[in-house]
Amino acid sequence: MKHFKHYNEGLVCSRSVSFDYEDGKVLNVEFEGGCPGNTTGVAALANGRSPEELIPLLKGIKCRGEDSCPNELALALEEFLEEEALA
Repeated sequence: MKHFKHYNEGLVCSRSVSFDYEDGKVLNVEFEGGCPGNTTGVAALANGRSPEELIPLLKGIKCRGEDSCPNELALALEEFLEEEALA
């Protein structure tokens, strides 16, 4: 199991998002800060899905300006996949 943490740079309420990755699936998504109802809901819906499935669902969702916690998760997943490709 691999663990990944992304520090949010956009104008969102959460400071970071982290997740585990195992057997092609995202597990244990956790947002640091943010609106508890929204971040808990996004985390629950993301659990057990592949990054390739989640990125198009979450990327581009707007909440504050051009960003949101779901969008930051999509960016984190893209960053993770890029790092995995280089490893």
